[in-house]
Amino acid sequence: MIPAALSRRSQELAAARVPFVVATVVRAQSPTSVEAGNVALVLGDGTIEGFVGGTCAEQSVRAYSLLALEQGKAVLLRILPDAKEGDAGPEGVEVASDEGAVTVRNPCLSGGEIEVFLEPAPPAPRVLVAGDTPIAAAIGRIGEELGLEIVAVSEEGPDPAGDELAVVVATHGRDELRSLRLGLESGLPYVGLVASEKRAAGVLEDLRADGVTDELLERIDVPAGIPIGSRTAGEIALSVLAKVVEVRRAGALADRVSATAWAAAGPTRSDRRSLAVDPICGMTVAAAASSPSLERGGETFYFCSEGCKAEFEAREEHAPIAG
Repeated sequence: MIPAALSRRSQELAAARVPFVVATVVRAQSPTSVEAGNVALVLGDGTIEGFVGGTCAEQSVRAYSLLALEQGKAVLLRILPDAKEGDAGPEGVEVASDEGAVTVRNPCLSGGEIEVFLEPAPPAPRVLVAGDTPIAAAIGRIGEELGLEIVAVSEEGPDPAGDELAVVVATHGRDELRSLRLGLESGLPYVGLVASEKRAAGVLEDLRADGVTDELLERIDVPAGIPIGSRTAGEIALSVLAKVVEVRRAGALADRVSATAWAAAGPTRSDRRSLAVDPICGMTVAAAASSPSLERGGETFYFCSEGCKAEFEAREEHAPIAG
């Protein structure tokens, strides 16, 4: 169970729309200082708040937590003190990778095996809704059930921050141009206008006269939503949110395809931007400011500890001079 202090902290992070990972120890084999049930929060910069093991275990938890955030998928991380001969994957980093689980060797780990469940907690997708209408109200009610953060917009704001998923304009003719322009110019994945085809044609013409390009106008979904023969405010809201979900999941599908390609290509591919390999011990570490690092020849090397970093520097000092 997550401690009260970490629970409050997770609520603070969620309210501030800061992505993080909840890392929960589900199994700890003796000898080890960590126990099943220990919990920590891992932030996007690699900071760990809480306890899920010593410094060595933290390196693996940090690295694969950042990968979980990158991919948006929960994963069970199995950390072995070392791998049996012949078990190691590419460059001796991963022993095995299954759907929803990854097993890594950690030559630094002096205790027993540890299993940690890593659950990413990205900010809820935000949908801006313009309009004080029954349709807008229905979008707000249904959207919350879909795990969306519904934010009302008006002439006074808020303006898009750039990380929103969609803007839906359901104002019935009031201040439509401003809201649509904001959505288009902010590059939101979905911009929808709730309007009849006749009124929509007039709105699009007004936007065109106001300097909005045809390329941008083509991005407006009008009439907004998936055609399901909707008539009532609730039905229209359902059709609009179905389209928003489709756009959201299309992005998630692209992420899954990318993640599958990463897994097939091996864990040391540079596509895994959050991971690096310690050149001394071969351990997978987080490619983040929280890991010891050095820059040499325009390349950044990351290490599991200051010890490996010092050994790398010592080897460089004694390396033969070419020529």
